[in-house]
Order: sequence, then C-alpha cells, then structure tokens
Amino acid sequence: MNRNEQLFAAAQQHIPGGVNSPVRAFGSVGGTPRFFAKGEGAYVWDADGKKYIDYVGSWGPLILGHAHPAVIEAVTRTAQNGMSFGAPTEGEVHIADLLCQMLPSLEQVRLVSSGTEATMSAIRLARGFTGRDKLIKFEGCYHGHADSLLVKAGSGLLTFGNPSSAGVPAAVAADTIVLPYNDVAALEALFAEQGDKIAALIVEPIAGNMNLVQPSKEFVAAMRKLTQDHGAVLIYDEVMTGFRVGLQCAQGLHGITPDLTCLGKVVGGGLPLAAFGGRADIMAKLAPLGPVYQAGTLSGNPLAVAAGMVTLQEISKPGFFEALSAKTQAFADGLNAIGQQLANTKTISAQSVGGMFGIYCSPNIPHSYSDVMNSDRVRFNAFFHAMLDEGIYLAPSAFEAGFVSAAHTNTEIQITLDIAKAVLHKI
Repeated sequence: MNRNEQLFAAAQQHIPGGVNSPVRAFGSVGGTPRFFAKGEGAYVWDADGKKYIDYVGSWGPLILGHAHPAVIEAVTRTAQNGMSFGAPTEGEVHIADLLCQMLPSLEQVRLVSSGTEATMSAIRLARGFTGRDKLIKFEGCYHGHADSLLVKAGSGLLTFGNPSSAGVPAAVAADTIVLPYNDVAALEALFAEQGDKIAALIVEPIAGNMNLVQPSKEFVAAMRKLTQDHGAVLIYDEVMTGFRVGLQCAQGLHGITPDLTCLGKVVGGGLPLAAFGGRADIMAKLAPLGPVYQAGTLSGNPLAVAAGMVTLQEISKPGFFEALSAKTQAFADGLNAIGQQLANTKTISAQSVGGMFGIYCSPNIPHSYSDVMNSDRVRFNAFFHAMLDEGIYLAPSAFEAGFVSAAHTNTEIQITLDIAKAVLHKI
C-alpha cells in the first residue's frame, strides 16, 4: 500500500468519505485520490513524491501557479502582524477599491469567505431589493451548496449522478425555477408567464461546473433584456470565471453589465476569499445600511486579502491575459488536432476561454446540459487515469473545467499533448 492509499484509508475513519469536498474522492473516476504535499509553479507532488503537471490549480484560484513568490511574501509579511481581527482593516479598503476599479459593474462590494456565501448572499439581497421570491437558475450550473440552489446543479452533483441533494426541504427549493442552459425560448416563455414574481436570475456566464459550456450571444442578450424589462436582478456568478477568462471577467467578454456579480477563487489567490457586489442602490439594502442581513467573522481576512491583492495586481500587468489565453488555446487546439488524427474514431474535443478549458470525450463541443450528459464518461475515466499515471493531473470528473496558469510554459503544454496523443491512441 502506497502513502496515498494509507492516507485515504486513515482519512475515512474520521472524515466522511475521506475527503472534505466530494469530488476529491475520485468517486466518479474510481481509484485512490492523490494527497498533495507540495506545489510549485505548474507542478504538484503527491504524498509518494510523484510529480504531476497540474491542470486543476486548486479548482481555479491559482492563476499565477503554485507558491508564487510575491503571494507567499505578501501572506508571510501580513501574518507577522496578526492572523485575524474580526474588525475592519486597511487591506479590505484597498481590495474593494481595486475590484471596483477593475470591474465597471461593481459600484460597491462586500467581502465574504467562499463562493457559496457570495451567491447565497446575492440572492438574498436580490429578494430583499425586489420584494419577490422566485429565482431562475439553469440546468447544470452550480452556485454553491446553499439549500435553494441544489436543484439540478452541476459539479459534484453531476459527478455523483444526483440532480439535487437530500436534506433540502421541498418548500425551500419550491421558489427555484430551473431552465435549460442556452434555451432562449424557454426563458422568454417563463418571463411572459411569471415575470412579475421573479426576483433574480443567476447564471454561470460561462458554465464550468458541467464542464466548459459557452452561452450563445442570443442567450446572453435575452437574459439581460428580460431581467431589465421585468425588474428582476441579473446575477452573474463569476466565482469561477472572474478574472480567469479575462481582466473584466465573462461580463467584459459579453459586453454585459449585470446588476450583481459574485466573485471568488482568483480574488483570493489561493486563500478563502470571495465577494459579491454591483449597483449601489441594490447594495444599499445590505445591513448595516438596510434590512438584508449578512455577516461573517472571517470576511475580509487579512491573509486572504493580501494574497488576493497581489494576484489581482499581477494579472493586471500588460499582456498577462494575452499570453495566458494563447497557451490555453494552444492546449485546446492540440487536443482537437489529436482528435482529428483519430479519424473515424474521434472521441475527444476541447475548447478554451482565457485560462479555462474543457475536455470532452465526444466529437462535438457541448452547448447544453444534455450535450454534456451524452459524452462518453467511461472513456473519460480511462483517459483520466492513463494521464494521471503519466504525471498529468486533470480534474477527476468529466463534468469539471480545467485551468492553465501563468506558470505553465509551452514546454509543459507540449509534454501534456505528447502524452495525451499516446494515451488516446492506446485507449
């Protein structure tokens, strides 16, 4: 039994399933999860000392790569003055200013500690602002594990084949309306029927929790117009896409100004930090100014703020996203070329946006939840394990997007493509 297997066996004694987040358990792909001991740049090392090129990056936050020197220095320096105060700090002011400067849709912003907190709070705020109850979400989109959002969600829930979660009362989910992603007609029909009851529409503007699925231009335009026309709040859940697909996030790529935006992952630089913000008139409803309550002991934690500030400053440097996007696109193009070489047996395709990519065991790029569900999950599992054996760490699920960091060079990309080519011909 190797060290990973020993640790997994020990973990299962006192941690449910041996993991503190379900997808980590390798439940979808089978086998033993890797327990990581070290990360540096584009690489991670497991408990047995095996080295991998990492395309998970802590599920997106590590856009600069592991243990970036400037981030480590900022966190170390900040920690010397205290770990947490539960009171305002100067760093909170600076990162709020920076976020509002970088993202024009943000007039005000509130810091929290996780993406789930950000989306949950944004929805509560939208309901408090509109005085309405109904919420629209889309099939396959994951917005955290708050009760009302665990209805046909993506990510780990797709991995385990469960469309919703036990423990969620029917009454709690009753006001959540689920529509197909990219279906303009269904969206228009719902607003025509119930537009005056809808508080908010929340969407992953580029879905990353049913693998990478991009919205059509028509879908994006319809979401903005219909919410505006009916007085509903448009919430862009950019926890994953925020500062990952571009300097102004997915909304910048779409040319859309949402009413509220949820951010996470990259904004914390690898530490627990998230945020939600948007129009000042909506944000004014938050306590202590307004009647919508939201709080958090560790919100705006100094260490997380320090890591986030450095990360945001680094990605704001000229040419950063051009270089990151080019590498990620080269990776996706390389996988597509391999798929084409497999002629009539093509079983892989890929696409990318910014530093985010999707790999599909399917000849076609998916545009909806149903497209994703039709991919060959058995073949993906074989691909995943063969790549893992060769030192390539991909997300252990056919329903998760992957990530390239600034630390990946053309060398790592080419090594990965060479291994993928050999693996795909073999399986």
